[in-house]
Amino acid sequence: MTASSTTSARYRDVFGVPEFRTLFSLQTLQVAGDSVRTIALSVQTFERTGSPVAAALVFAAGMLPYVVGGALLLSLADRVPARRLLTGYHLLRLAVTAVLAVGGLPLPLTMALLVAVGLFAPVGSATVQARLPVLLPGDGYVLGRSLFTMTSAGAQITGQAAGGLLLSVLAPAGTLWLAAASAALAAGLARFRLPDAPAPAPSASTGAARATWRTNRLLLGRPTTRGLLLAGWLPISLSVGAEGVAVPYADGLGRPDAAGLLLSAAAAGMFAGNLVAARWIRPDLRERLALPLAALTGAPLLLFAFGPGLPAACALMAAGTFGLGYELVVQRRLVDAVPEEIRGQAIGLYGSGLMTGQAAGIGLAGALGEAVAPGRVMALCGAATLVACLWLHRPLRRGVWRVRPVRSEHATDAATSARGSGRRRPA
Repeated sequence: MTASSTTSARYRDVFGVPEFRTLFSLQTLQVAGDSVRTIALSVQTFERTGSPVAAALVFAAGMLPYVVGGALLLSLADRVPARRLLTGYHLLRLAVTAVLAVGGLPLPLTMALLVAVGLFAPVGSATVQARLPVLLPGDGYVLGRSLFTMTSAGAQITGQAAGGLLLSVLAPAGTLWLAAASAALAAGLARFRLPDAPAPAPSASTGAARATWRTNRLLLGRPTTRGLLLAGWLPISLSVGAEGVAVPYADGLGRPDAAGLLLSAAAAGMFAGNLVAARWIRPDLRERLALPLAALTGAPLLLFAFGPGLPAACALMAAGTFGLGYELVVQRRLVDAVPEEIRGQAIGLYGSGLMTGQAAGIGLAGALGEAVAPGRVMALCGAATLVACLWLHRPLRRGVWRVRPVRSEHATDAATSARGSGRRRPA
């Protein structure tokens, strides 16, 4: 089945693949467990220090090193067998969470442990995502990827809610031990339920950091893959800035507590957009709708310039995030555009750039909100998103991407050694 096929995949086909069920379970356990760990550790830190800043740092510590791991370690996703890498990653999560559950650590050491887990988070995610095209060919990949997006959002919300409830019953230490148990279950699933498949790329003499930099430069240097990466990063990173000023906008409506409703509406829109785009839109039509859906992420935000009330504001937020279904098309094209031996790193680079871009977008919107009314900031986010979509119209409109295969790192190193000298050109 190709991306242009008129036949959509079905959920029973996707869940009929045993390895996909295992990867799906691992993803759900990780997101829910990490959400519980984060909220419990933040509460524990605040109780010990009384410092809101310390609690916020602990809350963000797992995300801060994501871009560093994406820049230095992503090549491991293609060079280490998935079962070995995911087992090791979840064992690391287990060890760190158990040490934190024991308690009594100074704040710098707590931060260092969280950073250690955060460095390997993009590698673990890339390893899982790189297996999906192998397990789910054609449109099955799109449906499987949408399930990961929807379930991650649901598991995060549920994990945070459960974390708050558990804290009232078990206190932070007991809640952390439950998070450690979820990491132990994930490690066991990875070790005993995943097949012992070889890594896509052969072992190479170069280190992980050098190999990661080399492939990242190759991906960003090629017009095709660079266009796809930017098409995935920019519309989302610019439009998400609107969520960064949701609190002051709600306060301006006289309902500061309503910021949660705005953010919940945005999450619901994203869930619905992924569901509809993956399951109820034909693959060939979905390809043609990539640009309109990307533009939809920004267009409704323009109306915030008129200061809509809470019901209309929630509807506009949901309508904008519904357009995030376009991302499934971009991810599908990126998978088609790279060979299997660097697919894990390509998907990891996509995810790392997306997280970094969203953080930057929210930060810039918040800074702009110091001088501009929140509604106008949201409208500016929408306008910037539309400009980005127009600039990226070519990668967003093209239906099928074909590029010459990129030689593997091992083959490239061998060719370079045989030549002895001279500049190596990308394939």
